[in-house]
Amino acid sequence: MFATEPLRIVAVSAGLSNPSSTRLLADRLAATTREQLEAAQDRPVDVRVIELRDLAVDIAGHLVSGFPSAALEDALAAVTGADGLIAVTPVFTASYSGLFKSFFDLVENTALTGRPVLVAATGGTARHSLVLEHAMRPLFAYLRAVTLPTSVYAASEDWGAAGDAYADGLPARIRRAGGELAGAVSGGRAVSGASRTPGLDDEVVPFEQQLAALRPA
Repeated sequence: MFATEPLRIVAVSAGLSNPSSTRLLADRLAATTREQLEAAQDRPVDVRVIELRDLAVDIAGHLVSGFPSAALEDALAAVTGADGLIAVTPVFTASYSGLFKSFFDLVENTALTGRPVLVAATGGTARHSLVLEHAMRPLFAYLRAVTLPTSVYAASEDWGAAGDAYADGLPARIRRAGGELAGAVSGGRAVSGASRTPGLDDEVVPFEQQLAALRPA
């Protein structure tokens, strides 16, 4: 019996703090993508989250020397070898962070050709949500990746909010984006969980409690 290669989902988080809302968003997007992929097909799903904060010195060293460390080389290989990519950055000065940009500067401009990418960002105010359109989409267009229709921006007030009659809340947007990535990775098939009715898992949890869960024991 032949072993089945797992589908590889890689999430890149450029958050600097610990705990980090950027990492939290990356984890949520990766989890819902895995859930919907597993519901849609029979292949195993391997999810990896790469924290750029842990590679900051390696990234700077590679930019000036041209030689990546073993840890950075492994992270770059994981990103370029992924079946689907999730890229999440905090907003700095109305754009993606320098750490985020420096990492993707090290990716060959053809290495992500045709790869589905879900872009997401976090920030203190909803006024910066257009960073997804004017900064992140052009970056991945240059890298020849395919950015998904739904991008996810999480402002501080979005955490723990359920949305209203005019706009979906953050959990619904995460489900929709994860469903799109799962569908793209599994060959364009629709994924049933993308628009499911919110259940007990969508209980509103205060942001401080969500961040506390990320703290090391």
